[in-house]
Amino acid sequence: MRKTWVVVADRSRARLFSVATPKGPLEELEDLVHPEARSHERDLTSDRPGRSNDQHVLGAENSARDQQAHEFAREIVFRLESGRVEHRLEQLIVVAAPDVLGMLRKTMSGSLTKLVVLEIDKNVTQRKPADIRKLLPKFL
Repeated sequence: MRKTWVVVADRSRARLFSVATPKGPLEELEDLVHPEARSHERDLTSDRPGRSNDQHVLGAENSARDQQAHEFAREIVFRLESGRVEHRLEQLIVVAAPDVLGMLRKTMSGSLTKLVVLEIDKNVTQRKPADIRKLLPKFL
């Protein structure tokens, strides 16, 4: 059996699981939390532009929140890359909110991307491991 990991992620939480047997349950390895992603924009930016143009302020808010999400995606990929380098990971399944899935794809190295066997664009970080397992193929 290949060493299979499953990462389940959204903008503020990522859970890493392993699967010991092809039909086995998910075993949680790590639960990463990025509380900054839940912060209000005013807490993320200290030198925000004035409110003379609401559209400009709205754009700045999206940038700071997106920056936090990109930082978290890099942290997730760093953990996955460590597993690859240490030979603890041979195949990877990614289950992530659609925007986070795109960020993870852009951040992954070619070597890590080659290990991805399945991608599912769903936000299921709050579900129980058994419920997440039901989304995956019967045999991994």
